[in-house]
Order: sequence, then C-alpha cells, then structure tokens
Amino acid sequence: MKQRSLGTQGLVVSEIGLGCMGMSDFYGAADNQEGKATILRGLELGCNFLDTADMYGPHKNERLVGQAIRGRRDEFVVATKFGIMRGADGSVLGISGRPEYVREACDASLHRLGIDHIDLYYQHRVDPAVPIEETVGAMARLVEAGKVLYLGLSEAGPTTIRKAHAVFPISALQTEYSLWSRDPEAEILRTTRDLGIGFVAYSPLGRGFLARRFAKFEDLPQDDWRRDNPRFQGANFAKNLELVDRITPIAAEKNVTAAQLALAWVLARGDYIVPIPGTTRRAHLEANVSAAAISLTADELAGIEAAAPVGAAAGMRYPESAMKLVDL
Repeated sequence: MKQRSLGTQGLVVSEIGLGCMGMSDFYGAADNQEGKATILRGLELGCNFLDTADMYGPHKNERLVGQAIRGRRDEFVVATKFGIMRGADGSVLGISGRPEYVREACDASLHRLGIDHIDLYYQHRVDPAVPIEETVGAMARLVEAGKVLYLGLSEAGPTTIRKAHAVFPISALQTEYSLWSRDPEAEILRTTRDLGIGFVAYSPLGRGFLARRFAKFEDLPQDDWRRDNPRFQGANFAKNLELVDRITPIAAEKNVTAAQLALAWVLARGDYIVPIPGTTRRAHLEANVSAAAISLTADELAGIEAAAPVGAAAGMRYPESAMKLVDL
C-alpha cells in the first residue's frame, strides 16, 4: 500500500483509507467483533487511515475504533469529526460550530477513543449560524493544545474552505465523491488543489451501490438508512443499476470487479485524493484494498467517463433536508 499526503502540513496516510461508520450505524445490524477484526486486517494490508465521527452510533463507533487500536495506536492515523449533534435515541438535534462546543466535543471524542490526540479533526457540517472563522479558530486552539494534529472540513463549499484556510491551514476536505457523485469536479476539487488541501472521498462506492450489493430496493435491511436515500428509491434504483451495468464490462475486461474499478478511478483522479470506502467485513476490505494495484490507461479512463458521465446518477445523494447542509 502506497501513501499519499493530505495537505502541505505533513499529514501522510495510506492511499486507501477505511470508513468505519457502517460498523456501528446506518447500514443495519452491527458486529463489533468483525468490525474490530476488519480494522486490524486493514493495518496488516497497509491501510492505516481510519475515519469515524462522534455522531456514528451515536458515539458507539468511536468506542469501537478505540478498542480496536488499543496497544497499536501509533500505527494508525485516526480521523474523527464533530458538529452533528445526536441524542441518545439517535435523533439529530442540530448542527453546532460554537467554539465552546468544539472544545467539549473534542474532549469527549478523545475520551471515547482512548487516545491523547486526534490526528485529523473535521468539522462534520458547517454551522450556518456561526462564522467559520470562529469555529476554525477554536479548532486551531486544539492544535495549539496538542489535542489535535491537523484540521479538516467536511462538505464545505469553496468560499467557506477559503475563509477557513485563511484562519488556519486546512489539511483535508472530506466530501462524497464517486462515479455517481461527481459534483466536486465543478469547483471544489479545483479549490482544494489550488490551496494545497487534500481531498478525502467518502462513499467512493456509492454506499455499496457501485459494488452491486443489492439487486432491488427490498434487498436493503428494514433498518438501513439507505431506504430513505433518493438514489435507492423508486425508478432511481433501476436507472442507477444501468450505470453499474455500463461499467461492469469495462471491469470484466481487466479481470476486476465494478467496485474495484470505481475505486481505481477515484485514485486516478489525482494524487491528493484519498478514498475511504466503508466496510464491515474483512473480505470486502481485502477486495477494496487490492484496487490500489489497478492501473488505468487513458483509453480505459475515457471509457469509464463515457459510461458514467457527470450527472449520470438518478436522484439526489441525500434527502432534501440533508442536502441543505452540504456545500455551505
């Protein structure tokens, strides 16, 4: 596994990371033991970049990650996030970027993770009620205190990214990016590239859709959040399957899966981009990590572009209420 730099401040991570959210929340029943085993298997394969957040669970995922890395903490790069507040019952209570909340959230995450510093600390969603300068100022003080090493933003828009970066260097922006979510290509990728900010692509497999984990809507577990996602509903589901059908023959020609091809495509978009496919199983992790060895020719990239052009996916990537909180 090769490594890539995120930003210009010194943060170096494995070129494919591991999204840990699904081990604890949103995608059906959790298996903590398999989740922890998956994290450790990732390390064996050179995948040392872990992504979690305080709202996953809520709080359960940070505890799981902390348990998994205990005794081997220095071998991992741990990223977590704050900003989306959830109640014990899982309800979303709102967004907060208040400086006092930033400090409280960081201390709580450190406690749950069982570590003395967070490698990469993201604001999960921009709080429209708090100037980004105030939020990032509070995050910068966490760096000064040694509680955080590098700062990041998630789902922030270009203007916000520039304002934040002027207050304190932002090492990484995390945003959804895949063959069915190519919105960042319009402006965000250029902004991060111009500022020397790394780009972390979450859901690079379209929440499992590009891996063709489901043949129909009914295949989703009853408690799976994706049932509320427009891209998995109604006619959108069938139309998006057509997108997968178009890239599958290209993958077959290289003797790889559609999911592996999709990851290789993200990696080929730039050496400042790091995808963090989420998984809950060691077998899926091993398949994902092997995508790092796939090289794509110019002709193959052109074929993928033709099969999955910008705007090819049907439906919004979040329900309407959640879409109001992205690209702020």
